[in-house]
Amino acid sequence: MTAKGLLIAAPRSGSGKTTITLGLQRALTRRGLKVRGLKCGPDYIDPAFHAAATGAPSANLDSYAMPDALLGLIADKAARDTDIVVAEGSMGLFDGVPGPDGHTGASADIAALLGWPVVLVIDVSGQAQSAGAVALGCMAYDQRIRVAGVILNKVASERHRRLAAAGMEKIGLPVFGALPREASLILPERHLGLVQAGETEDLHQRLDALAEAVAAAVDLDAVTVAAGATTLPASTHQTIPLPAPGKRLAIARDAAFSFVYPHVEAGWRAQGAELVPFSPLADEPPPEGCDACWLPGGYPELHAGRIATASRFLAGLRDFARTRPVHGECGGYMVLGRSLIDADGTSHAMAGLLSVETSFARRKMNLGYRNAMLAADGPLGPAGSRLAGHEFHYATVISQGEDPPFAEVTDPHGSAPAPAGSRRGLVSGSFFHAIAAREGA
Repeated sequence: MTAKGLLIAAPRSGSGKTTITLGLQRALTRRGLKVRGLKCGPDYIDPAFHAAATGAPSANLDSYAMPDALLGLIADKAARDTDIVVAEGSMGLFDGVPGPDGHTGASADIAALLGWPVVLVIDVSGQAQSAGAVALGCMAYDQRIRVAGVILNKVASERHRRLAAAGMEKIGLPVFGALPREASLILPERHLGLVQAGETEDLHQRLDALAEAVAAAVDLDAVTVAAGATTLPASTHQTIPLPAPGKRLAIARDAAFSFVYPHVEAGWRAQGAELVPFSPLADEPPPEGCDACWLPGGYPELHAGRIATASRFLAGLRDFARTRPVHGECGGYMVLGRSLIDADGTSHAMAGLLSVETSFARRKMNLGYRNAMLAADGPLGPAGSRLAGHEFHYATVISQGEDPPFAEVTDPHGSAPAPAGSRRGLVSGSFFHAIAAREGA
């Protein structure tokens, strides 16, 4: 049986979606329900919080980068043997990029595709009845979706709550609850978003506190009743996100290397690949017996000094790269380069397997979807293969070096093809994180 689901969304970023989503997930789990979380868009961090809140795996749903078959596969897996799926939107409900209908990256695409009603989270600070007009706009903007109700956030007082609720009553939208302003409910953040779940101190105590606050302020019965049946896409053909880089894949996994999409790892395992984790921060080399190595993104810029002195890791990585493929994404790409300058301006020698040199002291935000065509045969496919991915980092390239590019990339906004990343021998890397192969590539 396929579980019912709903999407927690908001008119804009910063409204409190993540806080309320986690509180709902944890509160419903504490009631004895089997809850699964999913995250719209290319976000590594929130799914780990969903998993901690529910005790079950979470994953991403990305309407721009994923074909319908992959979206359906992920949703179907989440909804099996589950009581309710509580998915979390990204940015504003309708925020996306130019793309075919239903494939713009907007959270509304996911609600429409899977038939999930939307629960709006509206930050009512600085407004009262006017929040009703905002909600009405969300209800009317896209006829594919249905807004089932609203949760008011950052309510200043009981009088404020009544006024904001009056605005919702005027448009006929149920108010499922109202949360007061409470700084202690805010999870710690850093430059790429929330501090990772595994690094958040007293995580389960924080999640329990969120659950208690949400349970006290929100009608959980009304929320569960609002969930709608999951409608899976008609496409039923088997699909894999990305080709497995190897049959036994050494994958870096610690506080510096943690950004791997759950659906990508699941796809590799479905192809028969075994993932063997190791920790560069613990000075571990890639494990013996592996036929490929993957350095994910993460926060190497926060640990550059430790990585530079991890002699067993660096020597083992160099030895591995002489005979077997090594690929690095974003932070992993930076570590494969010659040097990394940290936030204090100190330069640290990296693996030197690629000639790129990067800096976190000279910061510039790079954010957005990327469409890539591989320049040569490699662990992600043969030359000419097309990938959809995403880039989000603050590091800058201070010297690209002499290596040829890993791929040519464009963005959804009509940019001209541009070289991206680096490759040398069996080593490759780029700043973009691959999400899925483009169909027909």
